[in-house]
Amino acid sequence: MNDIANGRENETLRIPWSEENNNTNAEELVKLEWLVTNGLGGYASGTLAGVASRRYHGLLVASLTDPFGRWMMLNHLTELIRLPNGNSYLIGGEELQGKLILHSTNHLKEFRLEMGLPVWRYEFEGYVIEKRILLSHRQNSVYISYRLLEGNGIIRIKIRPSVNFRPHDSPVNTINRSTLTVSCTEGRIELMETLAKLPSLRLYIYGEQNAFTLKSAWPPAVFYRMEESRGHESVGEMWTPGYFRADLSMAEEVTFVASTESWDIIQSLLPQEAFDLEITRRERLRDIAHPAVKKGAISELILAADQFLITPAGRTIHEARTRAAGDEGRTVIAGYHWFTDWGRDTMISLEGLTLITGRYIEAGHILRTFSHYIQDGLIPNFFPDGQNEGLYHTADATLWFFHSLNRYFLLTNDHITLRQILPKLLDIIDHHLRGTKFGIGIDIKDGLLTQGEQGYQLTWMDAKVGNWVVTPRRGKAVEINALWYNALRLLQHWLQQQDLLEDELKNEKIIARAQEIGALADKVYRSFNERFWNSSKNFLYDVVDGENGDDDALRPNQLFAISLDYPVLAKTRWPAVLSAVSEKLLTPFGLRSLTPDHPDYKSLYFGDVRARDAAYHQGTVWAWLIGAYIDAWLATYPERKSEARNYLKGLVKHLGEHCIGTISEIFDGEPPFTPRGCVAQAWSVAEVLRSWVRTSFEE
Repeated sequence: MNDIANGRENETLRIPWSEENNNTNAEELVKLEWLVTNGLGGYASGTLAGVASRRYHGLLVASLTDPFGRWMMLNHLTELIRLPNGNSYLIGGEELQGKLILHSTNHLKEFRLEMGLPVWRYEFEGYVIEKRILLSHRQNSVYISYRLLEGNGIIRIKIRPSVNFRPHDSPVNTINRSTLTVSCTEGRIELMETLAKLPSLRLYIYGEQNAFTLKSAWPPAVFYRMEESRGHESVGEMWTPGYFRADLSMAEEVTFVASTESWDIIQSLLPQEAFDLEITRRERLRDIAHPAVKKGAISELILAADQFLITPAGRTIHEARTRAAGDEGRTVIAGYHWFTDWGRDTMISLEGLTLITGRYIEAGHILRTFSHYIQDGLIPNFFPDGQNEGLYHTADATLWFFHSLNRYFLLTNDHITLRQILPKLLDIIDHHLRGTKFGIGIDIKDGLLTQGEQGYQLTWMDAKVGNWVVTPRRGKAVEINALWYNALRLLQHWLQQQDLLEDELKNEKIIARAQEIGALADKVYRSFNERFWNSSKNFLYDVVDGENGDDDALRPNQLFAISLDYPVLAKTRWPAVLSAVSEKLLTPFGLRSLTPDHPDYKSLYFGDVRARDAAYHQGTVWAWLIGAYIDAWLATYPERKSEARNYLKGLVKHLGEHCIGTISEIFDGEPPFTPRGCVAQAWSVAEVLRSWVRTSFEE
């Protein structure tokens, strides 16, 4: 953005907004977004303008127990400020039936993140009001607080909540007028959706002279511009039961609370206590993080990382088993707003989200949690919202599990966890050796891992539209075999460390098994360098022995043959691969997924579902790949660390450019590299954090 400056001081990321540029750049407030999460997978999110442009924009998306999953419970507040002189102003904005209304743009002077929490600063005729939003940790409760900083007298605030109860991923026109009811008891309001049998939405307001007026209404339909651009239903109704009012003064704040928790839990904390406890929790997170990420703008990502680490509210059966084993269920939300927890994303993100941030205990919980879900030698690809059981169609997530376990063990020396998981690792290898689901298994001739089954997308390049798998990559994929080799070497190493093994494992059989796995790894190394090296182009094939032979498309996947702990590519070939990737794929925001000179290259990720998924891995830039690039760079040129740091500058600047304080999933393949996809992505944040430490002299 050209007209919005961003900076960071005193633990605050600021987006100033002045009257001079309001008229020309008011639309920018609709493009910029914010996000707050609750540690359960629930969230609140919106635009700086207060306009809901996505189906996911709301003030409370609650993470409910199975079978509900995440539900949109509180969509919007219409907030009216009446000054002592009788003048009134609306805060925020709406887009009613396609007409954009930004009520108070001229009065918004600043948006900032304060310890990661959003704050709006408004000025009206000499009065200064700040509004802030908090979700209680591990509760489905949102607090929206108003504070008068300057100005004499009493300000009256009138707040009208609007709702459209639906699964957060459902179309915006999902609502049934006949099933909505309201009850009022001593200022405690409950909204109910009787058809789905949801928990009640409980509403309350703290402040002097507070009251609720029952006045049910159906305001004009709301237009969701981002949904229209993505080819989805874009017009939806909301219902309002009435409005709250309270008096705001220098001596008394006003706080509106919405929650699906019981009244006992809601009223167990006063609003200021809730804010103070959350700030204390966030300060603790910053205190325990790696020293290299505590200073400057990068420190914002410590709190961004926290948004993805959750205790899943559902999956109660598996949670009971986990607790019975003396553990706690932990997982990683892959991205906001629409992703759940994915095995691949979790394992790639684990180091950056937990180890760099000093959250070692949670890292152990995550690894042990996923180990409980291993079936047929595979960890789950992902867990659908509101379901206990995972889906297992992935060829790489399980191999990333070896990688993340190793990074965890190297830092924590947690012999107990490694001993506990080792038998499962052996079982994983055995399943891959004899062949498991989805065509995943080794080719006995060369030891390389092959994968693929019609109708499934098994690698990270996993776009699928109906029955169309956009980049099937069936055969022997380059990163799958880099991960396969790395997993074999890691397991060989662990089996050779006799002090890691239980007494019953310390025998000749285990020693022989380590030698067998080592011999297979040797074979894989030889085969990989023979089969994947494309001598005519001086880089690696993306897939060999595929449905259509060998695929010589230049993609970033080959970097993993250099970047992992045990690189499978011969060292003499590293500079050539880096040169090709640097020339054709590297951008200021990550790596393109396909070279621009390929006939299938798509420079824009835009349009309906089919158009977007056709571009998803065909040129779109992925931020998370910068981690593998920097690892490969430092492996090849260890003395050039400062150059590697420079590759992160664009992504750090991005913290003030889209969803404030975090990093997007993807970007267009060409300038201006417009951010797309999820506004906050776990592996984007994790890999930038990890790479920052790798390129620091404090490592």
